[in-house]
Amino acid sequence: MGAGHDHAGAVTRAAQRHRGRLWAAFALLAALMVVEAVAALLTGSLALLSDAGHMFTDVLGIGMALAAITAAGRAAADPQRTFGLYRLEVLAALANAVLLFGVALYVLVEAVRRFGDPPQVAAGPMLVVAALGLLANLAAFGLLRAGARESINLRGAYLEVLADLLNSAGVIVAALLIIFTGWRWADPIVALAVGLFILPRTWRLGRTAVRILVQAAPEHLDVATVRTRLAAVPGVCDVHDLHVWTLTSGMEVASAHLTLDAGAEVATVLAAAHSALHDDFHISHATLQVEPRTTPGACGPTDW
Repeated sequence: MGAGHDHAGAVTRAAQRHRGRLWAAFALLAALMVVEAVAALLTGSLALLSDAGHMFTDVLGIGMALAAITAAGRAAADPQRTFGLYRLEVLAALANAVLLFGVALYVLVEAVRRFGDPPQVAAGPMLVVAALGLLANLAAFGLLRAGARESINLRGAYLEVLADLLNSAGVIVAALLIIFTGWRWADPIVALAVGLFILPRTWRLGRTAVRILVQAAPEHLDVATVRTRLAAVPGVCDVHDLHVWTLTSGMEVASAHLTLDAGAEVATVLAAAHSALHDDFHISHATLQVEPRTTPGACGPTDW
């Protein structure tokens, strides 16, 4: 198997190194999320409420990264969980998408309703809280920046925080417009923009989670190309029962049956096939079954 035996691989090891930074960012954003939500209710600001909802995505995203790191660290604790607990991250992502879709729809409906008669908003407290949210996101951005280059989990949390910086800036702009011009429509307009920003990202998150759960091939991999590459390995005359799927973010897995030419050296073919999957497609865990060409019906029939 070579590199394929290390399920977590470099991604998990990199994430472990930055675990403390993740916890710091998680605590900081969780505290500000609560402050923003309470302030939104007190000030009547829909834009601030939508920003709190988006900060909720940041907190969940970082929480999922921490859960994935913890699960990977305990993957070998139970022999009955042969793939560890990596799917917890995917289930959390799907739950996150469902919740966020509901929040985004509520914000959009409420924003449209407020266009008819925008309510009075306490713009001063709204501005203060939005500024605090911006500072919190800047701090979290700095905490996660280094790890984002090494771990896909940290990269996802990093991008969430980066996007929330823009949302906080939008709320600040809305508060300033209300303070200096009295233009009350600024609040629902910013809320509408944030809601429209969240929806497509939520859709992509949920779609990715569902693809992983139904074990579809990763979108960036073409299964026909993988099959062709394996068939090109010296000594392989046929490739069948090829399956490629994602275990969790950054962990692609493959299995295949390889029919060998007469006289082919099994160890050499396996090494070349694993190298091809690893080097060309970044698939580090693959289970390959080899079958002599002279053995008819070695695989047996399948009905699925």
